Amino acid sequence: MPDEPQTLAPTPEAAPTETRPRAGTAETVAPAGPARWLTGLVAVGLVLAAVNLRPAITSLGALLEEVRDGLHMSGSVAGVLTSVPPLCFAVFGIAAPRLARRFGPAAVVCAGMGAIFTGLLLRPFAGSTPAFLAASALALMGIALSNVLMPVIVKKYFPDRVGSMTGLYSMALALGTSLAAAATVPMTEAMGGDWRLGLGVWAGLAALAVLPWLPLLRDRSMTAPGGPALAPAAAEPAAAPRVTRSRTAWALGVFFGLQATGAYITMGWMPQIFRDAGVPASTAGVLLAVTMVMGVPLAFVIPRLATRMKNQGPIVVALGLCGLTGYTGLAFAPAAGAWLWALLLGVSNCAFPLALTMIGMRSRTGAGVVKLSAFAQSVGYLISIPGPLLVGILYQHSGGWGLPIALMAGLMIPQMIVGSLAGRDRTVEDEC
Repeated sequence: MPDEPQTLAPTPEAAPTETRPRAGTAETVAPAGPARWLTGLVAVGLVLAAVNLRPAITSLGALLEEVRDGLHMSGSVAGVLTSVPPLCFAVFGIAAPRLARRFGPAAVVCAGMGAIFTGLLLRPFAGSTPAFLAASALALMGIALSNVLMPVIVKKYFPDRVGSMTGLYSMALALGTSLAAAATVPMTEAMGGDWRLGLGVWAGLAALAVLPWLPLLRDRSMTAPGGPALAPAAAEPAAAPRVTRSRTAWALGVFFGLQATGAYITMGWMPQIFRDAGVPASTAGVLLAVTMVMGVPLAFVIPRLATRMKNQGPIVVALGLCGLTGYTGLAFAPAAGAWLWALLLGVSNCAFPLALTMIGMRSRTGAGVVKLSAFAQSVGYLISIPGPLLVGILYQHSGGWGLPIALMAGLMIPQMIVGSLAGRDRTVEDEC
């Protein structure tokens, strides 16, 4: 499904990472790397970029009812709106490796942050649903490009700390997600109850995220600074596996898609589930924030744990069982056990940092990670597109949340199966 863009070969200094690491120790010996100040700047940029990868979505989820009323949307149209993020991630994510090869991954992430800022700044001024969708799509395009390139940036600048750096930006992502979910409604009320102001305020955070990437715009190589970049055609066969031939790549893509389906249904619809159960709007937003904030500590712990295991299947199953329990609780006692269900679904949503970690572990080379990241995320987000839309349709036509929640719970079963397959001790280079 996604493009198989040509990628650069690793530098001679990166040769030690060519030998297959034990899957339980995916972090490899670092090549002679960039200066300390540069890696520090990249680390700051990663954190600020990750903080901005979800507020465009969760801030909308917290105010979805107000936006629906303000733009006169039906339930089905609102379902389309909640399906826009994975659609944009799939479509624009395909282009990320090609753009990174031409301009450098840091420059593309910088442009992505600029697109997020512009989209969030324009969205509050939209006077119609199409204009609102277009501004949202611009912000989501920036998120899509950055989504795919985060593992690439980590592999390039921190080849000896894949697990810890993946955990760091996953924590920042979860923090930004929960912050937007919890703070959007109170800020909106403080600014007079105008949902447009409540959504637009997040543009300021995106503007801040552009700054650390500006000094890195000239770094156009796909390998760590300090080594000569090889011509793209020189080592393509050895450096860029055909990931479409890998069963592990497909399993990882489907796993990514199913966890993304659950995550975007949760971000788009969970506040509405609680509100329909009688929970106040501000509390519903806090419950979503609780779900998202669970990813802050666990997004650091799970990647580090995963890199120490040969097979990540047990983690996949444990997270899936938490999701099944949480959805069951939402079906039978949404208000009475709201805090517990929010916690369990927050644990389940940590399948996302686990998937990112497995992307780094299932390939031996930087070029392989680029292609596997684009493939798994593009396939995954395409798979996740129908989920939020289908939930909106089922909700509108059934008049309740029984069928939508049954769908959410049912998807956990195949997620555990394919996730266990993706977690096996092998790399895409071996399978190709």
